[in-house]
Amino acid sequence: MSSIPTTQNIVLVNKQPESAVNFSLGEEDSTFKIVSKPFSESDLKDGQLLLKNLYFSNEPAQRGWMQKPDPNSKIPSRSYSAPIGDNDPVKCVTLSEVVLSKSEKFSVGDKLVGMFYWGDYSVSSEAAVFNKIDESLGVPLTYYLSHLGMTALTAYFGLVDIGKVQKGQTVVVSAASGATGSLAVQIAKNILGAGKVIGISGSDEKCRWVESLGADKCVNYKSDTFHDELRDAIGPDFADVYFDNVGGEILNYTLKLIKDHGIVVACGAIASYNDKSKGAITNWNSIVVQKLTVQGFIILEYTKRFPEAIAALSKGLKDGSIKAGEGINVVDLSKEENIWEQVPQVWKQLFTSKGNGKLITKVV
Repeated sequence: MSSIPTTQNIVLVNKQPESAVNFSLGEEDSTFKIVSKPFSESDLKDGQLLLKNLYFSNEPAQRGWMQKPDPNSKIPSRSYSAPIGDNDPVKCVTLSEVVLSKSEKFSVGDKLVGMFYWGDYSVSSEAAVFNKIDESLGVPLTYYLSHLGMTALTAYFGLVDIGKVQKGQTVVVSAASGATGSLAVQIAKNILGAGKVIGISGSDEKCRWVESLGADKCVNYKSDTFHDELRDAIGPDFADVYFDNVGGEILNYTLKLIKDHGIVVACGAIASYNDKSKGAITNWNSIVVQKLTVQGFIILEYTKRFPEAIAALSKGLKDGSIKAGEGINVVDLSKEENIWEQVPQVWKQLFTSKGNGKLITKVV
């Protein structure tokens, strides 16, 4: 059992980025800074928990949460998540162990997944907890941030509720080698029975891996013949559902390849996270002419139904329709002296196309 700390090491936002993130520390416009602050048991309020953080889930969405608001905008922010302002801890989905509890719901020793923050310990309210881990399933803890975690749940509800995928349909998945995309490929093909699943990824090597997960074909968007290859892979009947994780030019082209009354599952838009100009929709006419449904969604709206998805995903792991152990990329910082300086550097890998599947940071 972990002892009660007397200090907390926390990674804060130093200055909200307007465009590119400055990963260097100690500069005026550094995006991050590391602080240590004293902690006492008396600091914990009723309903709060002190958590020892074990693993961090690295999410592209964190980039949007820390974005500096446009000072010229007259429209208030309508984000689903409170922004991370200057001097705020960098929040993230975290797997943690309770070391001190003033909560009636959770006890010391419980392992929880929730929206906590980068640091060795987090002080959190009960409301920030997503779920308590059921260790009786006998799977590695990292699965609760990947195959049974928020990315898998996002893929599941995006396909089932938003995409309404039916057996025999053609489904296209962008960022198919990423955390959510790689699970979306497997769920669409192996659980929901899609007739054809086409992945889009950023290298031939990544595409071969996506195909090993069950995709009928994966196309490298960096290829000079990408447009022709994607068109040919989808075929003359066009796609029923497009699960979009990237936005930008890939979305603009793929809109042309969706059949009448098809569905676009708007899951993410990583192409424009650092450059808003790359998020422009230049092919709106396809949405109109093909009478498409384009729908966004936020996984946090499905918290009451998480057990439904976890049951389906657990069954998939047991029967092999979801490949256990595939696509979990754990970066172990637990034995490093300068852990907190390196945590943002690991997160940076999301935007540099390193590795496949889910990127997880181990800090204990």
